[in-house]
Amino acid sequence: MHSTGTSPENNQIPSHPVRSLWRNRDFLLLWSGQTVSTLGTNISALALPLLVLALTHSPALAGFLAATRQVPYLLVSLPAGSLVDRWDRKKTMIYCDLLRWLALGTVPLAFVLGHLTLIHLYLVAFIEGTAYVLFTLSQISALPQVVDRSHLPQAYALDTTTEYLGTLLGPGLSAFIIGLVPIITIGAILAYIVDSLSYLASVFTLLGMRVSFQVERVKSRQPTSLLGGIAEGLRFLWKQHDLRLLAGLTAIVNFLLSSVDLALIVLAQSRLHLSVQFIGLILSAGGIGGLLSSFIAPWLHKHFQYGPILLGSVIAWCGATALLAFAPWPALLLVGKFLISFTWPGYGVAVVSYRLLLTPDDLQGRVNSAFRNVTYGCEALGSACGGIVLALIGAQAMFGCIAVGFAGCILFTILTGLTGLRKG
Repeated sequence: MHSTGTSPENNQIPSHPVRSLWRNRDFLLLWSGQTVSTLGTNISALALPLLVLALTHSPALAGFLAATRQVPYLLVSLPAGSLVDRWDRKKTMIYCDLLRWLALGTVPLAFVLGHLTLIHLYLVAFIEGTAYVLFTLSQISALPQVVDRSHLPQAYALDTTTEYLGTLLGPGLSAFIIGLVPIITIGAILAYIVDSLSYLASVFTLLGMRVSFQVERVKSRQPTSLLGGIAEGLRFLWKQHDLRLLAGLTAIVNFLLSSVDLALIVLAQSRLHLSVQFIGLILSAGGIGGLLSSFIAPWLHKHFQYGPILLGSVIAWCGATALLAFAPWPALLLVGKFLISFTWPGYGVAVVSYRLLLTPDDLQGRVNSAFRNVTYGCEALGSACGGIVLALIGAQAMFGCIAVGFAGCILFTILTGLTGLRKG
């Protein structure tokens, strides 16, 4: 391992009795609240485009509205990380949930009053997205204070379980709620109400937690300015050799995977002429794979070092995308999508656990935001490039290019020494 400066062993976490994660009251409150709010978010994820389509009959406007929620990650994630390290993380999460509850609650209110407009929906999407960025940065930065360091992989794996469970159950539950009334617009508004209430559930669980979400702040360690704080986080990320390499590898992985679903849809429709129902089944296979893997990830991290997990992940992605490039039968699309999603939780838990253990508490927000700004930003770039490449060479050739990209990731992992990355 080639890290310089701080190491996972040197990042001291306040001592407290080690107890089973399932007996950690504070973590269970945090996890249960996020499970409810994540389910609510996935409920409105289907209601949002349906509402916009019902109001405007424009798929383009529906797509732009979905993109509006993602913009804050590129615009505010770096300053948000600096603010999270200045503010009380628990209060920040509570205020963000209350803001999301109020913002989403204005949608049904405006609809009932007859004043719901597209601009209103765009504004709500941006506010909700900004609060989401601040909330998630606070949550992941606080995790090392909520659970013992030995439980970080399992805790983050459970967070991943929640995300995949929401992806699986949210759209179906949303369709059920929307179907309770004969008019789609009113059904979508009802789904918005359910989503807004889910954030209140998260607030109540946060209020019930007793643990501090950060160590005592030392004023002399606080940055003198917002830009200074951002620079300190970027500087720490750059100086840590292995962490810098992990950011580069993860950025490439996100770039390559970002347009897989779109390519699968195009391949299924244009070459294999599959029904919409079967395409939905293909995408659901990814949700099932991710959910199963999130249960296995803690065992994986207990028995293997980080390096082999990283190498195994990029090899699996290379094989899965190569399979999709030459898939002659629909069943192979299911297998390919399953493998891609099944691999992600193990990789993600390795990267996040290493980053959380390496980073001092007073830098958690800034380092997490810097890392995510690089790696998540590549998703948007990959989606844009993926659409262009699909139009030029088609889905199968594109999967071949992605497989070649992952072959490069295998070499990158080996040649940079990331295969030797060890747990602290």
